[in-house]
Amino acid sequence: MYTVKDKMRAVMSFLDLANKRYSVRSYEAAEIEETNLLEVLEAGRIAPSAANQQPCHFIVIRDPVQKQALKEAYAKDWFWKAPVIIVVCVEPHKAWTRQDGKNYAAVDGAIAMDHMTLCAADLGLGTCWIGAFDPAKIRRILDLPEEIEPLAMTPLGKPAAPALPKRRKALEQMLHHEHW
Repeated sequence: MYTVKDKMRAVMSFLDLANKRYSVRSYEAAEIEETNLLEVLEAGRIAPSAANQQPCHFIVIRDPVQKQALKEAYAKDWFWKAPVIIVVCVEPHKAWTRQDGKNYAAVDGAIAMDHMTLCAADLGLGTCWIGAFDPAKIRRILDLPEEIEPLAMTPLGKPAAPALPKRRKALEQMLHHEHW
C-alpha cells in the first residue's frame, strides 16, 4: 500500500530529482534514520557496473572519533560534522577492463555514488561528492587492504541551509550532433 510520501515521491520526474540534488556543505546534527541510510546504500548496491563485475564497497562512518580522524585527509570542518560519512571504495582488479586497457572501477564507483546522491536527494537528505582528499591518508585511517582504492566520499545528512540557485551551461554549449 502506498503512503502519501510514496505517492509524492512517485510523481517527481527524474529531471526534477536531478535538479533537486546539490552539493550540501552545511548539515543539521540530527541523526539519519536507519531506513533512510539503508535506502541510500541500496541505491549504490543496485547501480549498474561494467560487465556486472560490481567492484564497489561502501564504508559508513558515524563514530565521532573516526570522523575527526578523516580531517587529516580532508580538512573541511563542515564535512566531518555531518551525521554520516560514506566512503566509496573500489577493487580495480575485480572491475571490467576495456580492450584498450581502460579499467572501469572508477566509472562503476562513480555510478554507485551518483545513485546514492540522487537517492539521498529524493529522501530530503544532502550530500556532497568529495574527491579532493589524500587517498594515502584515507587508506591508513580506514585500514584499507592494498587492493582496495578509496574513490570518493560524501557526507550524508539533513541540509542546514537552503540550496543556492544552480549555474549550468546551456545545452547548446555541450551538445554535438553526428561529430564534433
